[in-house]
Amino acid sequence: MRFKPHFTGAAALLLLSQFVFTPSSANAQDSAASEAPQTAAASSEECVPAVSLLGKPKMPADFKSFDWANPDAPKGGTLRQWSMGGYDSFNNFTIQGSEAAGLGLLYDSLFFSSPDEPSTEYGLIAECLSHPDDFSSVTFKLRPEAHFQDGKPIRPEDVIFSLDALKAANPQYALYYKNVVKAEKTGEHEVKFSFDMKGNRELPLIVSQLTILPEHYWKGTDASGKQRDITKSSLDVPLGSGPYKIKSFEASRNIVYGRDPDYWAKDLPVSKGLWNFDEIRYEYFRDRVPAFEAFKSGLIDTWTETSASSWATQYDFDARKKGLVKQEMLPEGRVSGMQGFAFNLRRDKFKDPRV
Repeated sequence: MRFKPHFTGAAALLLLSQFVFTPSSANAQDSAASEAPQTAAASSEECVPAVSLLGKPKMPADFKSFDWANPDAPKGGTLRQWSMGGYDSFNNFTIQGSEAAGLGLLYDSLFFSSPDEPSTEYGLIAECLSHPDDFSSVTFKLRPEAHFQDGKPIRPEDVIFSLDALKAANPQYALYYKNVVKAEKTGEHEVKFSFDMKGNRELPLIVSQLTILPEHYWKGTDASGKQRDITKSSLDVPLGSGPYKIKSFEASRNIVYGRDPDYWAKDLPVSKGLWNFDEIRYEYFRDRVPAFEAFKSGLIDTWTETSASSWATQYDFDARKKGLVKQEMLPEGRVSGMQGFAFNLRRDKFKDPRV
């Protein structure tokens, strides 16, 4: 699974317009099969480069870049963000420890989740997928050029290992992929997943979000000679296949990701115009108050405001007055919660609306 940007609340404060995309959650897999829309596959024999639960994917099969991305965007600079609390682990797959912010930048999944289309995935590590008419399985064709950051190719064995390892490392993954009962290599660059049920059109999409891990790394040893364990928290710098690597860090203080110039997927349509910053840096703060002060002083580049009161009263500072901070309200077209007071009308003192 890959994260994608999600702005909550009524407003967001931004200085930069180059988004970074990180692992996403799809709808729960227990949706009734009869209510789920058809996927993009026209037939059981067709290997399709994109899949959607809500009609057809917006982008055509031969698209060059997403229409919301700028393929000519300049690359360079540093994006400075913040996170609250601290961290003691670079393993974001286990329930142990507190993971560092931004770890999704290290990894790729079989398909890429489009942030502009709900429940829609486009081929990344896998160039296409196919499934039988009864949705009892899904087969992915891997790109031969896909490789990890150490240059080793991404094999069907890595895909199979990833499913088993994630289900063992975290009960949430075990639940999410509970209907996937078998993964097998069916070709040099092909892997098939079998399900314990038929007719669930969402399962191919769910599997397409699988984060792919390097089997040789996780079955190897760390610098101290200790066997790596994906169920344990660790500050051992991990190996991925994504657009960024961990460049430097001070545990619970900051972490810096550096763009990988040799990223294998940089020229794919799903990557064009993305991953533009040379560095992405997270500074850690204990709470929002000092973090906001850091933003006001120019130490952080972006701020998402979640308080209507603060939005109205807390932005009368010098950088804002000088135009160095751009305050914008970004409308959101999807339901994402509410902010306000809810009164218990069953209590006598709230029964009269004039109170």
